[in-house]
Amino acid sequence: MFQVSSCLLLNNLKPETLNLKQMKIAIIDYGAGNIKSIQNALNRLGYEGILTNNPNEIRSADKIIFPGVGEASSAMKKLKNSGLDELIPTLKQPVLGICLGMQLMCNHTEEGNTNGLGIFDTNVIQFSNQVKVPHMGWNDLKTIEEKYLFSRESTGFLYFVHSFYAEICQDTIATTYYLTDFSAALQKDNFYGVQFHPEKSGLVGEKLLQNFLNLKKHNSQPENVIK
Repeated sequence: MFQVSSCLLLNNLKPETLNLKQMKIAIIDYGAGNIKSIQNALNRLGYEGILTNNPNEIRSADKIIFPGVGEASSAMKKLKNSGLDELIPTLKQPVLGICLGMQLMCNHTEEGNTNGLGIFDTNVIQFSNQVKVPHMGWNDLKTIEEKYLFSRESTGFLYFVHSFYAEICQDTIATTYYLTDFSAALQKDNFYGVQFHPEKSGLVGEKLLQNFLNLKKHNSQPENVIK
């Protein structure tokens, strides 16, 4: 772990250097996601994401994005109704949870007293009334582990909007401060989660999405990483 005054991100690999025709990106569509903005961000990078809740399409994808906005208990109910709550933890390819998607990958959230998918070994709690809630705006990342999504070189701010946060745990690879330090990014095996919205974070967010897309299936670090 190391300290930086602002966020980071790595790879300069351009989309046209990849074989895009072989990149199948599934965006999990369960009625609680900011899917259009994610689709647009992928399009700007030269990719096309498939909106789907079909288990076969999700299993066969090269990369999976698990978005989420709204209320946790309602979102988890939608996952259970479609059987996605059982599917997601079994996936073997790189999976990126965004905002509520990341929170639902944790053990439990105070929002609606909701049990999550149990992928990340941490709980999600509500910000106290000592600060303005929701936490909304641009923040840098205070502490970063140089691993997979992140590196020292690129800097910038990322866009947050949330009322609940994941506590710091052994899966935390980046933190942000808002009254207290909390997990801004989590990683365990092939599962990744970010509390911020990369699809709404300009060029810095697009770099993170590109880094995620550059990940190899078996958790190898991306090629052409700037150290």
